[in-house]
Amino acid sequence: MGNPKAFLTIPRQEAGYRPVHERICDFSEVEQVLNTSERRKQASRCMDCGVPFCHWACPTGNRQPEWQDLLYKGRWKEAWRILEQTCDFPEFTGRVCPALCEKSCVLNLSIHEPVTIRENEVAIIEAAFREGYVKPAKPVRNGMKVAVVGSGPAGLAAANQLNRRGYEVTVFEKDGLPGGLLRFGIPNFKLNKRIIDRRIELMKKEGVKFRTNSRVGKDVRAGKLLDDFDAVCLAIGSEVPRDLPVPGRDLRGIHFAMEYLGQQNRILEGIKVPEKDLISARGRKVLVIGGGDTGSDCVGTANRQGAKSVTQIEIMPQPPAGFNPATPWPAWPQILKTSSSHEEGCKRRWNLATNLFAGDSKGNLKSVETEEVEWTQPTDGSRPEMRHTGKTERIDADLAFLCMGFVNPVQDGIIKELSLKTDNRLNIVVDRNLTTSHNRVFACGDAVSGASLVVRAMASGRKTAEAIDRFLNATNL
Repeated sequence: MGNPKAFLTIPRQEAGYRPVHERICDFSEVEQVLNTSERRKQASRCMDCGVPFCHWACPTGNRQPEWQDLLYKGRWKEAWRILEQTCDFPEFTGRVCPALCEKSCVLNLSIHEPVTIRENEVAIIEAAFREGYVKPAKPVRNGMKVAVVGSGPAGLAAANQLNRRGYEVTVFEKDGLPGGLLRFGIPNFKLNKRIIDRRIELMKKEGVKFRTNSRVGKDVRAGKLLDDFDAVCLAIGSEVPRDLPVPGRDLRGIHFAMEYLGQQNRILEGIKVPEKDLISARGRKVLVIGGGDTGSDCVGTANRQGAKSVTQIEIMPQPPAGFNPATPWPAWPQILKTSSSHEEGCKRRWNLATNLFAGDSKGNLKSVETEEVEWTQPTDGSRPEMRHTGKTERIDADLAFLCMGFVNPVQDGIIKELSLKTDNRLNIVVDRNLTTSHNRVFACGDAVSGASLVVRAMASGRKTAEAIDRFLNATNL
């Protein structure tokens, strides 16, 4: 620990966002960067706690105190070497992770100014790419092959780990470009897609094969995977959005969030979208139903498209700001979060349920009827209960986005065809070894857990790669 008193003398300094008037005019990343000197000062604030709760909170098990100290000392290459041992893609998590580590930082408990761990992480990996520390690995092949179905964060992490263990890895992706949620779910203003391209190119140089436009179960016979590969890893995500079956749901102007976000990302990739399918918020009154990160992404996208107004509603109560006694340190705090998108212009409301969508004579959405609800906490410790108050109102809206999360993990043609092949019902609910009911088929990421964080998906992909490696090594003894 190079400077044991830095946390007492150096305040937390975030890089911050580009000015609102500038960033809403484009889809470039909103976050700025500190210069090298200031970044090293921020790393020096790490206290090197006897019990590093940042490490405890991180799904990938990052060893933050070690690389913070090296960063402070200017030993960037060594910092990167330690970081890459636990995190496959710091350039992703350093941009889009909510930083569970920072919320559990001891400095967050003591002075409410945690170390800027997430920003320091992305600074290390960007320096590693910039300085040429990152070079293609040359794995020694072991003669075995693994198919990974899905190229989101879980699939990429599993593929990366398996490839470096010597397996010949082929990644099957249903879309035209790899990346999954990273590419077609997260807006460019949070994650520039050149960052994904850079990593994919590196993986290709290391030997990973990518087969895009290949939906397993349709374009590729799923049973053939078991014929051609020693093991199969399902990283197919959880892509079925939760719907809102209320009157007027079939009106034009109501869309799932991922339809909207995915389409905008495709447009920015230069992928042509038929004019009849275009979803544009320009000059429209936008209602975002759902108060999570996906809803926030819709807010930011709508503002960039020139929406006349944006309102976001949430059925749950407004969380407290700053501190919530129900979720004390070092747990993840359930507190009010104001994102960069909210800062750009958005009216936010809570305790509102959606009763119906109302339209005009041509079938276009014109307004949404909402009803105020109340939440009561049962004394027996069970889940809170919602009560309708009867207080209704109409919110003018001609474009609405449903951002209410996702239902059960996808179970589509992949599952059915593999079941036919094996005469055994395949269940992607996995045991502690991350296996399915077929001993050569494994699963990871949101397909196992349901929709979750990118960092958790990556951690799951790593664990599944380890499980596949153990299984294949034991089988081939």
